[in-house]
Amino acid sequence: MVELADDLAGQFCTMLLGDQGADVVKVEHPEAGGHARGADGPSISGESIGFLAVNRNKLSVTLDPRRTSDLEALHRLVAVADVLVTSRSPVETQRWGLGWERLSAVNPRLVLCSITGRGEDGPQARLSSNATLAEAQGGLMSVTGMADGPPVTIGVPLIENLTGLFAKDAITAALLSRSTTNRGQKIETSLLESTVAILGMPAAAYLLSGLVAGRWGTEHQWHVPWKSFETADGHVVVASSSEDQWRKICLAVGRPDLADDERFTTMTARAANRQELYEILDAIFLERPTERWLATLSEVGAAAAPVNTIDQVFADAQVLARDLSLSIRHPTLGELPQVGHAQKFSATPASIRLPPPVIGEHQAVVPDAQSAAPQS
Repeated sequence: MVELADDLAGQFCTMLLGDQGADVVKVEHPEAGGHARGADGPSISGESIGFLAVNRNKLSVTLDPRRTSDLEALHRLVAVADVLVTSRSPVETQRWGLGWERLSAVNPRLVLCSITGRGEDGPQARLSSNATLAEAQGGLMSVTGMADGPPVTIGVPLIENLTGLFAKDAITAALLSRSTTNRGQKIETSLLESTVAILGMPAAAYLLSGLVAGRWGTEHQWHVPWKSFETADGHVVVASSSEDQWRKICLAVGRPDLADDERFTTMTARAANRQELYEILDAIFLERPTERWLATLSEVGAAAAPVNTIDQVFADAQVLARDLSLSIRHPTLGELPQVGHAQKFSATPASIRLPPPVIGEHQAVVPDAQSAAPQS
């Protein structure tokens, strides 16, 4: 598999495939590497944390497609590859001779995955894009934030990662198809399309009934109680999606009478009287610390979770039990922590075999990446 991707979506896609056993050759610029290596933000000993986060299990080679000998080496790589993942613009890939028509003629079994901001065609295809713009244009931002506040962006690179997941899913489907047809195909996905594709209930509500969803913060539009409650030392989320869950919450907070209060006896009634109910529950949850509430809610079987900060996530007993914090030895940085695998396989487990590479680290071990001219 060859990766020509500076974007987070493409790099996340190929990292996940590398975790599952794919041989990934990352093609970087001889001098600067990729955008992720020099991206603004925190770094460790000069290595960008953004790069280290999504580039394990990859071999790094350096090629400059503007140089004839390097472009020929890139063509040799792609000619024998199963998959090419690129986030380069169609104009750029055509200029480099990496358009689908040429590639499929040279390597009929190739799966080409193109990741862009808004898609390869359409009136806005060539406009600049990023995940925040996709969240805005795709409607996600309009339903994110507090009801009485402005739209906000999500606090993690969700859209890039989801786009990477859509790309990975499409690649595996195309490889499965190739096993019967013996031919590859071109796949496209984009930040905008990924955003619209995950709108879920708000999209269905509009398409089927014309209802335009708004912002609800941590609340649920129809299920009540369902939100983040402030505790004596933090926050706890309680989520009630049934009458059984509601009665368990009433027991946990020491107010079984609320279950029989005519204002709160049904989900519809609670939604209509949510402010009155939340005034009662807000005051109760402030009385105890988070851990005590979690113990009480868990004891009766109510659905609840703490609002963990990132440091608390990686100290959480369940997170640790599921091996979501791993590490790998880096050639210059030493032991390097990594986020673990979300997917667990009984027969072919994902693994971290290689640390994020030093630029050009594997030039000598990837024969097809050898250029006739010396690397600069």
